[in-house]
Formats: sequence, C-alpha cells, structure tokens
Amino acid sequence: MVTARGFEFVQRGAPLRARTWELSAGEGEAVVEVAGCGVCHTDLGYFYDGVRTRHDLPLVLGHEVAGFVVETGPNAGVNVGDAVVVPAVIPCGHCDACDAGRPMICPHQVMPGNDRDGGFATHVCVPARALCVVPNVDSADQPLNDKGLTLRHLAVVADAVSTPYQALVRAEVTPGDVVVVVGLGGVGGYAVQLAKAMGATVVGLDIDQAKLDNASALGASLALDPSKASPRDLRKTVAAFAAENGLPSTRWVLMECSGTAAGQQTAYGMLVHGATLCVVGFTRAKTELRLSNLMAFDARAIGNWGCDPALYPDIVEMARSGRLDLVPHTELRPLATAQQVLDEAHEGHCARRVVLTP
Repeated sequence: MVTARGFEFVQRGAPLRARTWELSAGEGEAVVEVAGCGVCHTDLGYFYDGVRTRHDLPLVLGHEVAGFVVETGPNAGVNVGDAVVVPAVIPCGHCDACDAGRPMICPHQVMPGNDRDGGFATHVCVPARALCVVPNVDSADQPLNDKGLTLRHLAVVADAVSTPYQALVRAEVTPGDVVVVVGLGGVGGYAVQLAKAMGATVVGLDIDQAKLDNASALGASLALDPSKASPRDLRKTVAAFAAENGLPSTRWVLMECSGTAAGQQTAYGMLVHGATLCVVGFTRAKTELRLSNLMAFDARAIGNWGCDPALYPDIVEMARSGRLDLVPHTELRPLATAQQVLDEAHEGHCARRVVLTP
C-alpha cells in the first residue's frame, strides 16, 4: 500500500483540488512513483474545453509519466526499482485488435488521466504490461547523457514525442523524404527533430515567428508562415525549394501537429501526388475539406492515436544517444504549481513543454 498525494480535476471552471489517497497494485499492475508528468494539450482540453474524460470526475489528470516502480501486483512483469516510461495509451495485448497488430484501437486500452487517475500526483497505479523500462537509472535526477537528460525529461516521451514518432513510422519516412510539419509547438517541435533524425528534409509551418526560429534551430531546412501566402503559393514555394535541393516534388509527408482547424486546412492544402497526411494534433473544431483531392493526388490520410508501446524503447534510445534533444525544450516545475501551469499553458505562455515534478 502506497500513500499518494496529488491534484484532482473536480469540475469544469473549478480549480484543481488537493487530494491524498491510498494505492495498491492489483493483478498485472504496478505503482509508479512519479519522477515527472508532462502537461499536455489534451489536459487543457479536459480542463477548459469540455472534452470528456472516460472516467467520471473527480479525476487526477496527466498521461505523460516517467518514474520508478515501487510496488507490483501478481504477474506484473516488471521489478520494484525499475525506472520506466508509462505509455500514454496502454493496450490490453490480447484482444482481436492487439492480435491483428492494431493495439492503438484496443477496446480495453487504459489511458492514465482519462480512464483512471493520472500523473499529476506523487504516485500512479497503471497496468504494467506495456511499461518501457529505462535501464541503468538509479535516481530521477541522474544524468543519462552529456546533454543533461534525466528520467524526469523522459516523461514527454509518453505522448508529445511518441505520438509524432509513430506517425512518422506509419508514414514510412526514409532518408531523402520531404516532411512538412504544420504547427511547431511542443509536439511539432519534437516532430521536426524526429523527422530530421530519420534522414528527412524538414519544412516547418507556423504563424508564430519564435516557433519558426526554434524549428530552424531544431533542424528545419525551411520555415514559413502560412498566413502570408495562399495555400497554392505556399505549396509552390515548398516545391521550388525541393527542386532547388534535388528533393522529390511528390510523396511528401504532411504532419498536422497544430490541433487547429486552420492548421488542418493548411496541411490538406499542401497535398501533392502520393502525399501522406498524418493527423497528429486534436481539435474539436470542424473544418471543410474537398476529399476528392485525396483521390486526385492518389494520396492518403492517416490518424494517429497514441503510440504502440513497442516503439518506446527506440525513442528512449534516440533521446539517450542525443539524436533527440529533449532538455532545451522541456521545463521542470514543482507539482504544487499544477494549476498555475495549466493556466499559463491555456493562455499560450509556456514556451516549452512543462513537466511537473513531485
């Protein structure tokens, strides 16, 4: 039995409420002492925008968790003391969808901070079957490479990094491809780094000049403000850049990471022959598209919900090796500031991905 402390979402319009409760790992479960929990756009959707959680309120939010296993139930498959990243979406591993290789549509999936209490707390109890063990880690603040990476920073791997990574894998990105990232915030910024690390030439699109500058620093070869050109002219600009640099004028991979209707329209407007449109960001807003463009361009559009836990070890290795640098783009803040962080993120005042640390 472990005593947990955290902050729960009580109802829309009310501040987070402090809570203390007891946790115990059941069959196939593990209690994880939280080293860090990222604050995600999805958390803002729940708290401010009326997006419904699957579990009734009150509920502890937070689905980007890294920490240490402190208790296990029978058949957990992990050991007390293991450092782990908790996948944001945990499939059951044995249903028809999982057996068919589609774990992210598992009807029995568990998402911390949505299906059960999440990581805005000192401890969280989760299904242990999909935990990503991070080897050779003894403390939350132990440097894992020469860039200052720690287990706390790896919390963002749970969603903000793994989600665009899975989209890029599904799009079959290979060296020499052109990847256009629309929306260069937290998720989009990681998408730029990941695509670059996979050998692609990256074009970044955003209406915020600071984010465009940051994308260039992260490895984007071209950074453009889509509000300053028509969709057709924007596409022509990227095509001209591709031609000048011996890059393909077809088969672009379009990563919609903004989670806005305008971003979705921009990404769709960048369709070229053989393109793959990856919808990574989420918005409740509706948009109007001419779906016949997919037919005319022989293109495809794919959604992306979470990330297959099988892909997490590759992402952790990329971070530890330095091919993916999380530290400059992550800000560690005390768990006690959770409400303040939510407010600042909602108002657009968080320049980096915030990770709450107990």
